[in-house]
Amino acid sequence: MKLPFSKMHGIGNDFVMVDCRRQPFALSDAQIRDIADRHTGVGFDQLISIEPPRDPSCAFYYGIWNADGSPSGQCGNGVRCVAAWLHRAGELAIGDTVRVESPSGPVTVRLNGANEVTVDMGVPSFDPATIPFTANAEADRYGIDVGDEVLEIGALSMGNPHAVVVVPDLHAPSLFRLGPLLTTHERFPEGANTGFVQVMGRHLLRLRVHERGSGWTMACGTGACAAMAVMRLRGEVDGRVRVELPGGTLTIEWAGPGHTLWMTGPATFVFEGEWLGSSPAH
Repeated sequence: MKLPFSKMHGIGNDFVMVDCRRQPFALSDAQIRDIADRHTGVGFDQLISIEPPRDPSCAFYYGIWNADGSPSGQCGNGVRCVAAWLHRAGELAIGDTVRVESPSGPVTVRLNGANEVTVDMGVPSFDPATIPFTANAEADRYGIDVGDEVLEIGALSMGNPHAVVVVPDLHAPSLFRLGPLLTTHERFPEGANTGFVQVMGRHLLRLRVHERGSGWTMACGTGACAAMAVMRLRGEVDGRVRVELPGGTLTIEWAGPGHTLWMTGPATFVFEGEWLGSSPAH
């Protein structure tokens, strides 16, 4: 099969974008994994389909699949790439604001420039049942057994589940062991994106994220939002914060509980291509 695609990234979090506006998305899990392979395929953290909306209040729908073929509910860096892709396709003008539909529901995007997008990421949810996360009651921090130690985490949903851990050193060797363990921890029945955050001041966070279904990534937009929300809820940062990730920096703004969280950052085209890969039966 021949599959035209765009390769894009948001501060290093990379995507294969597939145009499904006029034909249905028809890739199998195995095909998604084949395209994701960085040696024999194209390589990506997530694959994103651009489709007609299910919700009539939205202009478009976008589907999200992780590198292992599993579906994802939301992707902050990905939705910025969706907006930039729509601009290149002639569907969205600079300065326009539009609602697009994610697997977790509608989000609003504003195209500030050809390669800069602001996204309304919705209201963070700390309700354990919504995340989902196993806990007796909602709290701004939880003790959780990981291996032979107890970690203190924040847990929330940004349309997908997140665990946030404050650490003094983002390069500590223990993070490489703890990230996968938290991502697949039994108290997160659907898995979690695990963010390790270093608080540098009231306006600056540094972050590394191990994503469910994709592993360690250069950046995670919802992870940056989750880290800021946890630190804001604890009173450790102000309402506007820069979050530095290995791939670059995002600006996150949140007034606090009950309010919408906003994320601003770049979206970059890398190349256009055509995948000539496996058949649906592969």
